[in-house]
Amino acid sequence: MKSIGIIILTALITAVLVVAGIWLIQNQKEEREGLFQEQTITLNSRNSRSVSSAGNPDFVRAASAVTPAIVHITTVYEGTGVNRSYPNLFGMPQSPAPASGSGSGVLISADGYIATNNHVVENASGIEVVLPDKRSYQAKLVGVDPSTDLALLKVEAKELPFVTLGNSDSVQVGEWVLAVGYPLSLSSTVTAGIISAKGRSIGILNRPSQGNYADPSRVAGNTAIESFIQTDAAINPGNSGGALINTDGQLIGINTAIASQTGSYAGYGFAIPVNLMQKVVSDLQKFGEVKRGYLGVSFPAPAVEDQILKERGIDPASVKGVYIMGVQPKSAAAAAGLEEGDIIQSIKGVNVASSTALSELIARQYPGDKLELTYLRNGKSRSADVVLQGEEAMLAASGGESAAKGLQAKLGATFEPVPDQVKQRFGLRSGVYVMEVQQGGFFDMAGIPRGAIITGVNGRRVNSLSDMSRAVETSGGGSVRLDGITPSGSSFVISIPLGA
Repeated sequence: MKSIGIIILTALITAVLVVAGIWLIQNQKEEREGLFQEQTITLNSRNSRSVSSAGNPDFVRAASAVTPAIVHITTVYEGTGVNRSYPNLFGMPQSPAPASGSGSGVLISADGYIATNNHVVENASGIEVVLPDKRSYQAKLVGVDPSTDLALLKVEAKELPFVTLGNSDSVQVGEWVLAVGYPLSLSSTVTAGIISAKGRSIGILNRPSQGNYADPSRVAGNTAIESFIQTDAAINPGNSGGALINTDGQLIGINTAIASQTGSYAGYGFAIPVNLMQKVVSDLQKFGEVKRGYLGVSFPAPAVEDQILKERGIDPASVKGVYIMGVQPKSAAAAAGLEEGDIIQSIKGVNVASSTALSELIARQYPGDKLELTYLRNGKSRSADVVLQGEEAMLAASGGESAAKGLQAKLGATFEPVPDQVKQRFGLRSGVYVMEVQQGGFFDMAGIPRGAIITGVNGRRVNSLSDMSRAVETSGGGSVRLDGITPSGSSFVISIPLGA
């Protein structure tokens, strides 16, 4: 009996241990499943943020929000002549004119307004816009502004995707950005990089080029509106007119050009700030043209600023602002009492540390706008209220015809309008003939021959000597950029220093 009792007791203990073991194993399994489930939830939560699991920026949300509103623009041209191939924008050799071209654009409203570059659509006889979802529309050209290389298109559609506009004034060097467009005839493409500089003037390239009228360096020459955002996000031919966006998916710039000796990406891209774009496209929508206020001062081109200051016995490090080389008589600046040698430090309470920053701020104003301006004279701070003038007032103040004759003397050449049949043969919308070249003059030394055609001055189309004079007088800079073609049809771009 005692043995039987021991056996029964042992069996009971074994059963209890088995049940306990099963319960423990099941409990541990449930605990492990709960831990894995919690980890999965945590990972999903991380994926919903703009930071990856490694702590790096996550561009997925920004890219997905913007790409539906970045369009592919294709253009067609009538006739032959000057090359309108967009790779020329990036320095590719001249070649016969294509029958078509392509670029990018940004939908900025649900009812079909599209911002792009002027050089993407210039001289096109037809413009087609294709959305990423393959919907296509024939676009109407609302207006262009060659001085900023911007254009506004319109397609007849509603409830289209569009990009939210950001604030280019608030972007910081080192900030992550995305470039979105249609490079190299590929479909919608996104690349990432950082803002590597602000207020950049690509007049620093400052060299003759075989690019066409849309060469990136033409939107330079220290015009009154050059203040590019520089990025190392990969930009290639076809990206022109596309979007530069921040990690919140907001538009901060319109991609325009790259600095390259080969025509392909070499690490430097340039975008027009969105705050300047807003002013330009708004004017184009309302007026069909840009109404721009002018201050009437000249300052050194960024590429030669230090050299010019040193020649005047001024330490560049001592200039905390924009050094004024000249004030146009009867201009807004002259009326406010500004003089050569003054250093502009702020406008409307915004500090201006460079001529490009000054240029952009003025370019965003209208004729008649009143601005509070602070400046240094002989080391003492002063302030003045300046009322900006319009283009007609600037031209009248410049002396009109006498100024035009002075320009001919300065360039060492005489000019005549280009006949319409010649414009048609070369596919031009503007131009003046170089009729005579003075021996030893600037054109002679620069190698610009008799019979060449000047098509633009500082990004403005010109059809007469007075047009050229007006473009020079309203450029607001210490140099001027000429675009043209030689008698053989090869394109050239050249920058001319104007001096004080």
